[in-house]
Amino acid sequence: MGRSMMTASKLPKEFWAEGVATAVYLLNISPTKAVMNRTPYEAWKGRKPRVSHLRIFGCIAYALVTSPSRSKLDEKSQKCIFVGYSSQSKAYRLYNPMSGKVIISRDVKFNEQETWIWNSPEPGVIEIPDNTAGPPEPNPPSPSNNTPSNSIPPSSSNNNIPPSSPNNNGSKSSNSNTSSFAYDHTPKKFRSLADIYASCRFSLLASDPMYFDEAVESEEWKEAMNEEILVIRKNNTWELVDLPEGKNVTKLKWVYHTKYRADGTIQKHKARLVAKGYAQEEGVDFGETFSPVARFETVRTFLALAAQLQWPVYQLDVKSAFLNGELEEEVYVAQPEGYAVNGCEDKVYKLKKALYGLKQAPRAWYSKIDSYFLENGFERSKNEPTLYVKKRGTDFLVLCLYVDDMIYMGSCESIVAEFKSSVMEKFEISDLGLLHYFLGLKVNQCVDGIFISQHKYAVDLLKRFNMLDCNPTSTPMNVNESLRANDGTDLASARFFRRIVGGLNYLSHTRPDIAFSVSAISRFMHNPTVHHLGAAKRIICYVMGTIDHGIWYSKVSNPRLVGYTDSDWAGSLDDRKSTSGHVFSLGSGAISWSSKKQGIVALSSSEAEYVAATASACQAVWLRRLLADFGQVQEGATQIYCDNKVMIAMSKNPTFHSRTKHIDIRYHFLRDLIAKGIIELKHCGTRQQVADVLTKSLPNVKHDSFKVKMGVT
Repeated sequence: MGRSMMTASKLPKEFWAEGVATAVYLLNISPTKAVMNRTPYEAWKGRKPRVSHLRIFGCIAYALVTSPSRSKLDEKSQKCIFVGYSSQSKAYRLYNPMSGKVIISRDVKFNEQETWIWNSPEPGVIEIPDNTAGPPEPNPPSPSNNTPSNSIPPSSSNNNIPPSSPNNNGSKSSNSNTSSFAYDHTPKKFRSLADIYASCRFSLLASDPMYFDEAVESEEWKEAMNEEILVIRKNNTWELVDLPEGKNVTKLKWVYHTKYRADGTIQKHKARLVAKGYAQEEGVDFGETFSPVARFETVRTFLALAAQLQWPVYQLDVKSAFLNGELEEEVYVAQPEGYAVNGCEDKVYKLKKALYGLKQAPRAWYSKIDSYFLENGFERSKNEPTLYVKKRGTDFLVLCLYVDDMIYMGSCESIVAEFKSSVMEKFEISDLGLLHYFLGLKVNQCVDGIFISQHKYAVDLLKRFNMLDCNPTSTPMNVNESLRANDGTDLASARFFRRIVGGLNYLSHTRPDIAFSVSAISRFMHNPTVHHLGAAKRIICYVMGTIDHGIWYSKVSNPRLVGYTDSDWAGSLDDRKSTSGHVFSLGSGAISWSSKKQGIVALSSSEAEYVAATASACQAVWLRRLLADFGQVQEGATQIYCDNKVMIAMSKNPTFHSRTKHIDIRYHFLRDLIAKGIIELKHCGTRQQVADVLTKSLPNVKHDSFKVKMGVT
C-alpha cells in the first residue's frame, strides 16, 4: 500500500517513511479477517473509527498561518503537501517545500485534485486527471470540521525533512536541471536497533502466528505458551525419559488461536501444544478413537424443556480438557519447541495423559469425564451418550456435554450448586454463568422463554462471501424451482460453492425455513453450475432479509410431542426421486426437522408419503425416548399429521396390496408402530401441512405462514 501511495502521489522516495506510516494508519482503521472482519482500531479501542478526516496522500494542502507576528498583508495560509496524520493530536502532517520542514496543523484546507511537481522543467502544481483522482473534490471544510478523529495514531517521528530547492512559486533551481529535491545520502549519525524498533509504527493486522519463531516475538503469545506448559506440568501429563528401542516418537507443534466473544471482541490468546497425530500408526500408537458429541436435536430439546420448565440454563467449560484423558497405549513425544530441558535435549516425554492432536485424545477425555459422572450419581442416557441425568429424591439435574463444554439445569438451586462445586474440585473449570453462547448459537434467556439464533454467524457468512450489500429476497428459492445437474450453464467454482453450502448447512441448525433450499443445492456439490451458484446466493439474500431470525421456545399448557410429515413426488429431475420432510415440536418452537431426498424411486405420491412417514416415525420414537430421559414421558401415541388419506389407509392395513407389495419391508415398520399405539397418523389439510415447507419451494405467504408455525421469528 505504501508503495502504491508513493507512486500515485509522485512524492520522491525520500518520503518513504511518511508513506509507510500513513499506510499503517489506514490499515489500522480498515476491516480485516484477522480480527473478525472488524478494524484493528475497533478491536483495540472498542469503538469504530471515524474516516471523515481522510484525505488523498500527497495532495496540496493550505495550512493556516497562526504566527502572532503575521501582519494583515501577509498570507493567511502556506502551501504544503499532505504527508500523513499526526500521532500526537487530531491534526495533519504537512510538508512545506519552501522551508523543508514538516508542520503539524489542525486548520487545513485541501485541494485533492492537485499535487506538487518535483522534477518538471516548470515545477509547481499539476492537476490530477479525473480517472486517477479518486473521489470527487469535496467542498473546502472549515478548520473546526477538518480535525482528524481520535483513531489509532502512528508514533511520532522527526518533523524535519531534508530541504528541497523548489520555492513556493515552483521556480527551477539554477544549479540543477534534473531534480529539484536535494538530499544528502551520507548518514549523519548512528542509532541502535532498539531505539529504531521503539519508534517504528506497526500495523495491527497480524493474524494468528503460524510458527513458533513468529509467536515468540509477541509477549501475548509467549504468555499463552507459558500458560499451556504450566497446565501440562500441573496436570502431570508426561515424564522425561530415554526413548526405548523400537518405539515411535510423535513430534509436537504449537497451534495459536485468538478466541473471540459473541460480540467479536478478543477474549484471549490461546496457544495449544498439539501432537502431530497424523504420523501415528493404527494398532501401534492408538486403538479406538470414536468419541460421541451431542446432536443439535438434543441441544434444542434441552433448551425447549428449559423454557417449558422455566429453569435457568448454565454453562461450564473445562480448561485443556484433553489433557485429563488417561492413555491406555504407550506414547512418546518429542520435547516442545522452545521448552527443551537444558542438558536433556536428546530425551523424550512419555505421556501419562493425552495431548491434543493424538488420535485417541477425544476418546480418552470422554472416558474420563464419563467415569466421573457415573461415579457421582449420574445416569447416562441410552439414547444420547452425552446426556446425563441425576436424581436426588424429587430434585432433578440434567446435563448435556459437547467435548469440553457443558450446559446444565436443575429443579432447584441446591442440586445445581452441589454439582458445580463437585466438578470444579475435580477439573479446572471456567464458570461461564448463565448460558449465552454455545456451539455458535446465541441463547437469550428471559422470563417468558428462550430465543436461540445464529445472528453473528449469519453476519459473518455474509461478510465471508461479500454479500453484505445484497438485495434481500422474500423466499430462499424461486417458487416451484427444480434444479438439475445439466442445466446448460457453465461450471462454477466447486470449492467456492461447497463453502457456501457448508456455511448455510450450519446456519440451518436454527433456521428450518432454509432447510429444503440448502438440501436442494447440496445435491450438486461435485459439479456445480452457475445456475446452482445463483440458487445458493439467493438463499444468502434471503438470510440477509431475515438475519435476526431464530427459534422461540416458550411455556405452553400442553407440552406434547407433535409432528408433521410430507413428501413431494419425483421432484428430482435427474433421478425422479422424491424429497421427504418432517418437523417436530413440543408446542412452541421446532426441536427437530429434516429435508432429505429419498433413497428409492416412488411409483406414486402415496408411496412417497409412506416412505416419508416411516422416516418421521423413526425420529418420533427416538424423541419419545429422549424426552423420557428428561423426565417428560409421553403418554399415549405421538400424533403425526400428513395430508394424504391413501397413505394413512396404507399404514393401517394391507388393503392396497398392489400399491405396497413392492415396498421394502423396512418401511412397513410404520405399521408396527401404529399397531402398538406408539404413533398415530392424523390427516390435515394442505394449508395446515407445516412440513410442506421442507419438501418444495413455496410462495411468500405460505412460506411465512409455515415459518411462524415452526417458531421461527
